[in-house]
Amino acid sequence: MRRRLFAAATVVATMLAITATPALAQEGNETVAEPLAADAVQAALDNIWVLIAAVLVIFMQAGFALVEAGLTRAKSVANIMMKNLMDFCVGVLAFAAIGFAIAFGTGNDLFGTSGWFLDSAEFTTNYLAESTLSLPTFFIFQVAFAATAATIVSGAMAERTKFKSYFVYSFLITALVYPVVVHWTWGGGWLANLDTPYIDFAGSSIVHMVGGIAALVGAAYLGPRIGKYGPDGKPRAIPGHSIPFAIIGVFILFIGWFGFNPGSQLAADGVVPAVAVTTLIAGAAGGVAAMAAIWLKTGKPDVAMAGNGVLAGLVGITAGTAHVNNWGAAAIGAIAGAIVVAAVLFFDRIRIDDPVGAVSVHGVCGAFGALAVGLFATTDGSPLGADSVNGLFYGGGAGQLATQAIGVAAIAAFVAVTMAIVFGAIKLLMGLRVPEEEELAGLDVAEHGAPGYGPDVLSGTGIGDFSLVGVPVSAGR
Repeated sequence: MRRRLFAAATVVATMLAITATPALAQEGNETVAEPLAADAVQAALDNIWVLIAAVLVIFMQAGFALVEAGLTRAKSVANIMMKNLMDFCVGVLAFAAIGFAIAFGTGNDLFGTSGWFLDSAEFTTNYLAESTLSLPTFFIFQVAFAATAATIVSGAMAERTKFKSYFVYSFLITALVYPVVVHWTWGGGWLANLDTPYIDFAGSSIVHMVGGIAALVGAAYLGPRIGKYGPDGKPRAIPGHSIPFAIIGVFILFIGWFGFNPGSQLAADGVVPAVAVTTLIAGAAGGVAAMAAIWLKTGKPDVAMAGNGVLAGLVGITAGTAHVNNWGAAAIGAIAGAIVVAAVLFFDRIRIDDPVGAVSVHGVCGAFGALAVGLFATTDGSPLGADSVNGLFYGGGAGQLATQAIGVAAIAAFVAVTMAIVFGAIKLLMGLRVPEEEELAGLDVAEHGAPGYGPDVLSGTGIGDFSLVGVPVSAGR
């Protein structure tokens, strides 16, 4: 009885408090509400939507972890999960302290030189002050992209990299390398200031190609996994331990992309759902095209390759997602899906061991996606409509394509050179690759002190056997 009386008193008190507020003050028989300004409502909606989009992008970290874990062997699954976890954790700290200022701080055409440690005074006076987004909202959205660029590399370097060396790499790419590319483009740098400005709406080149090029350099420095190539130099298949993990990861990434691309509008408006449609179409087209390509090549519709085709289509559309119509999105996705199959086979032939196809999906298809803007962009039927541009296929000439080519070449060259220095220095000072016996046994126990799966699970699958102390003495190779 006392609880009921207390609840009733609480409801009455709350209603009285509400009716006593100025916004709902009574004048005769009418209620007079103080209306919120339309721009204040829009600003609130913009911030809420972009924050939700940021959370979707952060959720993509789980997708990357599952794809990588599924396409590699069980004996290193804990190491893979740890790398993906630390990519995000160290990425947040590095980008907050250093990277965000280099990317968006006031400086010159090459990099920002102010706003360290998220100095709010700096970002209320530069061009970000014109946005409806608050500094916290904008930072959370951008740091999710920075972590994505970093974690792409993990898959290409899987099963053979020292964790401490990878940790150092992860800090450096999010603190220094990726932010410079962002400043050139989204930060108002030299690529954004060309007579025909460079276009990458959500990051085919800025995020994905950066990660893909870094992955290529890292994999080249490491060399292939033990047993990947036979005495004749031909590649051997090293199957992943869980296709279900990989495909669940693909679905999580697909969902996260609806934060990645529509969120990059940085506003809650009519462009958002239209961008979601081009994203959806391209991802689906990429999956179908990759399945068809590998089916024709091998006689089997390979599951992992189809999953990579979905991701390739999504990477390919990311640059032009607001600038192309639905037909263009389907074409870009399908072409990217076919390209990723050819790219995976090519890197295998030249002995670049990339266990998950990260270089092909993100590096090659990221470059293609940026170039595709110069071909497929249109003012007719695209999400941005008249605010878009016309590419070569829509009567706009080759000007935009030329700018896109300049941007892709410049970004690829910068990342390749800087990451060669980074990985070269790490290899010289710390070592980059684990010893042979650790690689054969798996990285989980040697690097982290415990297996990712319990011995009872592994022994029942034939993946590996464990001694009495829990150290794997044999594993799938």
